Amino acid sequence: MQKQKVAIVTGANGNLGTAVVEKFLENEYTVIGIVHKRTETGVEHDQYQEVVGDLSNEEDCQKIIAGIVEKYQSIDAAILTAGGFAMGNIESTGMAQIQQQCQLNFLTAYNVARPVFLQMVQQNSGRIFLIGSQAGLNTAHAKGVTAYGLSKSLLFDLAKIMNAESKGKNVVTSVIVPGIIDTAQNRKDMPDKDFSEWTTPSQIADVVYFYSSEEASVIREPVIKVYNKL
Repeated sequence: MQKQKVAIVTGANGNLGTAVVEKFLENEYTVIGIVHKRTETGVEHDQYQEVVGDLSNEEDCQKIIAGIVEKYQSIDAAILTAGGFAMGNIESTGMAQIQQQCQLNFLTAYNVARPVFLQMVQQNSGRIFLIGSQAGLNTAHAKGVTAYGLSKSLLFDLAKIMNAESKGKNVVTSVIVPGIIDTAQNRKDMPDKDFSEWTTPSQIADVVYFYSSEEASVIREPVIKVYNKL
């Protein structure tokens, strides 16, 4: 009997998280969605389990991952979509704003990525996906989004460190870099833009799934730019 594959998705009830959950369920994964607060309109599927957890709490995250490992023995993929955005240039960005964005975008990822990574190294297989940004990839372009750009830039460094530590193992950490994601909120905020140039959550989910598949098993240390026409 073939082992059931297991994926973890943080921010599972967000726009991108929901699309990722649905994509992996379509491909017969068991999916554990970690959410800050349960929603009534969440995904309903026999192979989907939703867990409420505080991603900023290291101990809480370790317990959640330990429980998943105890139940399923291994983790095949982890897609860490939880995060947040804030405007603000240098003048308007103090330490409080820096700390808030680092907590939302870096600590929430690290608190899950660390125990998942250690488990994957032990089992000698697994794929981790962090969600970067264009402002984080090149902070010279983080004008007006200082705290956001700095917090996202840490994810690229984290991926480099994790890939260095897992060298020789079948464990890969990737960073997905979206352009503008086609969501209802972004359409409302930017009504005059050409939405066809944006990237949909389902398109990003397709890319994530491909990079977690056997077809992409030879790829290492990827930074995956999902920009569409931008």
